[in-house]
Amino acid sequence: MDDIVFFNPGDSIGNFHDYNEAVKTAQIYKEKEDRSKNFLVVHGPDNETFDVFFEDDKVFHDNENDTNTKKYTVSDKF
Repeated sequence: MDDIVFFNPGDSIGNFHDYNEAVKTAQIYKEKEDRSKNFLVVHGPDNETFDVFFEDDKVFHDNENDTNTKKYTVSDKF
């Protein structure tokens, strides 16, 4: 997947330097917290970290002047 999505970084469930840890966290949330919601593991805007978000929290518009949203690349969906 290389979909580009926008999120408010404050909505992140977690921020990780290790991709496998981010995936593990998303799987745990999916299993224990809320099976009905989808989680996205995304590559952070700094290209060094990974974040986990609820898919429903993504922002559908690209507003270059909006400092509350950042561009992420989807790595996995759970």
